[in-house]
Amino acid sequence: MKMHRLGHSGLQVSELCLGCMSFGDPLRGGHPWTLPKDESRDLIRQAIEAGINFLDTANVYSDGSSEEIVGEVLWHIARRDEVVLATKVQGVMLNEPQMAGLSRRSIMHNIDASLKRLRTDHVDLYQIHRWDNATPIEETMEALHDVVKAGKARYLGASTMWAWQFAKAQETARANGWTRFISMQNQINLLYREEEHEMIPLCRDQGVGLIPWSPIARGKLARPVGAATERTAQDGYMKFLFDKTAEADARVISAVQALAAQLGRPMAQVAMAWVRQKPGVSAPIVGVTKPDQLAEAIAGLDLVLTQGQMADLEAPYIPRPPLGQM
Repeated sequence: MKMHRLGHSGLQVSELCLGCMSFGDPLRGGHPWTLPKDESRDLIRQAIEAGINFLDTANVYSDGSSEEIVGEVLWHIARRDEVVLATKVQGVMLNEPQMAGLSRRSIMHNIDASLKRLRTDHVDLYQIHRWDNATPIEETMEALHDVVKAGKARYLGASTMWAWQFAKAQETARANGWTRFISMQNQINLLYREEEHEMIPLCRDQGVGLIPWSPIARGKLARPVGAATERTAQDGYMKFLFDKTAEADARVISAVQALAAQLGRPMAQVAMAWVRQKPGVSAPIVGVTKPDQLAEAIAGLDLVLTQGQMADLEAPYIPRPPLGQM
């Protein structure tokens, strides 16, 4: 497993990041497809043993139970100094609706709550999950800076917002001598490429590392057009992201399927190779619920697409409305 710098920071992360939204109590948080502790432990162990040192979760995943499971099982598998652990803040926790958003009160409360669930005294990367229109960005950035100075987070990251918002946050931090973001976690895949217009160029120019979520489009790029899984029927967010673009998406999926057949590779490896080769990408986030899915993602790390193959995959894409506040 290769190690990459996260942007221009000194933080070294594995070339794949294990997404932990798949881990959690199926009865909490509206994700009935998540895995309970024992099944999650097996996947976390598999990832660590394969050399993946980068894990990403969030306080809202399965209403906190993702963090609980990660904290309960991870430290029996790996030493703290071997792991780059990331979590997020902003969303609504079901039992703490008044502690949502990015106010100073919310950030200070939620970092402590996350650390307690994760059973650690710090996270390596603390990320704002979405933008908060109700809180001045100065308040948010100063609070995040204080979290870093208190030793509760080593670095800061952001996720899914408009490029102008990200630029504003970075400039606010710079102007006040506060800690800036080193990473952007946004959606980058062959079915959603609108980040290529503004966010990706901004991050590359400013040395911000990209850790794309949903690199295989919630599994749509891993199977032929029309194929469905149990999660497909249960995943309302997938419908929000892709239902309105189904016809255009089908042409892209078919291009992935054709190249995969030509190369003798699984479709998911082809789709992931495209993301990994995008300039600025440090580590795509891989969400899995089965050991063979993780093994397949790891086995695909040797796949390098030619420029012609990259162009063939991109050719069917039709621009769609950007989703800066998904």
